[in-house]
Amino acid sequence: MNNPSNDSTSGTDSNAPTSSAWDRLATVVSGRRSWAIGLVILILAIAFMTVVGENGSGDDSPVSLPDSAQSAQIDDVLAAFPDADVTPAILVVDRPDGAALTDTDRSAIDEARTRMLAVDRALPASEDPTEGPTVVVAPDNKAALATVGVSSSLSGFGLRDTVDELRDAADAGLPSDLQTHVTGGPAFAADIANSFSGANVTLLAVTALVVALLLIATYRSPILWLVPLIVVGLADRIASSAGTALASATGLSFDGSTSGITSVLVFGAGTNYALLLISRYREELRRFPDHRDALRAAVRRAGPAIVASNLTVVLALLILLLAALPSTRSLGAFAAVGLLIAAVFVLFVLPPALGLFGRKLFWPFIPRAGTDSDHDTVERGVWHRVASGVVGHPVRAAIAAFALLIVCAAGLFGTSIGLSQTEQFRVSADSVVGFDVLDQHFPAGQSDPTTVTASTAVAGQVDAAITGAPGVESVRQTGTSETGQTRWSVVLTSPPASSGAFETIESIRSTLSGIDSADALVGGSDAQALDTRDAAGDDRLLLIPLILAVVLAVLFALLRAVLAPLVLIAVTVSSTVAALGLGSWVSEHVFGFPALDNNVVLFAFLFLVALGVDYTIFLVTRAREESAGHRIGTAMIRAVSATGGVITSAGIVLAAVFCVLGILPLITLTQLGIIVGLGILLDTFVVRTVVVPALFTLIGERIWWPSHPADSTALQDNGTTVR
Repeated sequence: MNNPSNDSTSGTDSNAPTSSAWDRLATVVSGRRSWAIGLVILILAIAFMTVVGENGSGDDSPVSLPDSAQSAQIDDVLAAFPDADVTPAILVVDRPDGAALTDTDRSAIDEARTRMLAVDRALPASEDPTEGPTVVVAPDNKAALATVGVSSSLSGFGLRDTVDELRDAADAGLPSDLQTHVTGGPAFAADIANSFSGANVTLLAVTALVVALLLIATYRSPILWLVPLIVVGLADRIASSAGTALASATGLSFDGSTSGITSVLVFGAGTNYALLLISRYREELRRFPDHRDALRAAVRRAGPAIVASNLTVVLALLILLLAALPSTRSLGAFAAVGLLIAAVFVLFVLPPALGLFGRKLFWPFIPRAGTDSDHDTVERGVWHRVASGVVGHPVRAAIAAFALLIVCAAGLFGTSIGLSQTEQFRVSADSVVGFDVLDQHFPAGQSDPTTVTASTAVAGQVDAAITGAPGVESVRQTGTSETGQTRWSVVLTSPPASSGAFETIESIRSTLSGIDSADALVGGSDAQALDTRDAAGDDRLLLIPLILAVVLAVLFALLRAVLAPLVLIAVTVSSTVAALGLGSWVSEHVFGFPALDNNVVLFAFLFLVALGVDYTIFLVTRAREESAGHRIGTAMIRAVSATGGVITSAGIVLAAVFCVLGILPLITLTQLGIIVGLGILLDTFVVRTVVVPALFTLIGERIWWPSHPADSTALQDNGTTVR
């Protein structure tokens, strides 16, 4: 065992950080009157939540259409048409046995449509309010459809309730040998809103339960787990209120998806910060008789790593403000605010709470000063054995680890990106079932026509251009506006959101752009899907390099070295690509999802890089600390031995918390949970345990160039093989 006087983790604390700011902060939050600081923060937080109130947009669907897209701009043009306040919902009726519809069936369908029109906020889907929609029978006579207008001002749970009433009205009194479905734009939006019904409560409850169970397993204490859980839970509630206030101030949408991901991030990262602080606190309790001295040392030691980790993720999230997709910008803003709040609570509320209860909080395994139990973990335990094996054979360890990462990354081959409107749900939704029925019995694009607007002055040219475009089944003018615009409904031959539909949309846009003064715009669901896909691709090309640049800059500033940050960022990218490959393979071959959603790649990359750097910072800052008295091989063994337990616990907690996203019925969030969860486990057990120690050992003392934590003449190897 090392001489305590020369040990960087010894009770003398001779190599403690010299920052007076951290000394003062640690003293303030660990002193006998520190409880007052925590109390003031809690009072202010509760007052803030009371003033701001609940998140009013938490039941809304994500806004995933860039403002510059034609399919978004067309909404302003359509607002000038007489029926602008009406959005059509589609009633679909067929027989369960697949038989042809009879005249009696058609009468029953017409009566069902009439009952739907009697629903409050239901309107005729026509410019002429006296003209009700007709029942359209499929060419094979086995299904029929009718349109019913819904107020376009409805959204969220209000829209969900209206669509539910329409479905109930259609079914009421319908013969038992007929079945109905309500689909179309309003129905899809309603079903998405319904997927978030009670989502915040469910997500919060399951997340808290998962974190509680893992904290109990980590600390083996019936009471300790409550303190970090309550602190992080309060931070999550404050983050929700802060998001609501930010949405009101900026106009960003704090929708259900953004709210859910932010909550997961706050719980996951906040618990990680708490684990790091409490782990260091427990270590210091074995060296200091006074628990407040131990707490002060823990805050001074762990605080810089927590702040560096937090700012890395926050800065990476703020990069998302440059995105074209509104939902991506919203997530960046709200998640960044949420993580800042989590760090504030862990650094200013958790230490006073720990100091208030003292050592007895760890009962029944109370750490005592000067005891041998679990003493000097840097020289014993499973992580010491693992680290010694890696450092003893760095080439073999690095080759094996990178081979595993390459195999995982191979899962990206053949992966498709982009889910259609009907592929958004992980569970059965009536709007999807109805859409599938339409697809079986009607021409491919009739269930969801494309909308085109152009100047009435050149309506003849536009009509001819659309009709002659490849992939167009039929074209019909559907009205004019007082602003001099004409509208067309265009049925495509290709299935919705297919590559054929996208090619047709691009062809129509290209043709219409050549007509002078047409001011033509192409919108509708297919156009929206195309514009969202293109914007998401542009966001990936722009934001991923910027995220890497931000993370690299933070590592340069933190480590004050050139080579170490470059190595770490390369390793992080490698593990992220491996996680995307493994997660994509699991998503397709285990869960049967047809493709990755447009936003999943960017979000997964962001979380895996930024959160993965958390563990890098935890490990490497400890390695740099140990390098003050040891050569790099020994320093890495000691760093892995000291942080292996907390990094493993933190990684399992964070992976489990992200997997909780899978309880929501949207494929996007399930995929994000799968990829990030698997990626964090890869990062925890492969990258931080094997790859980083092996590479640092192979590179040697040059890893810290141009600075070094200590003069090379003071370095020790303590009998350990140094490379």
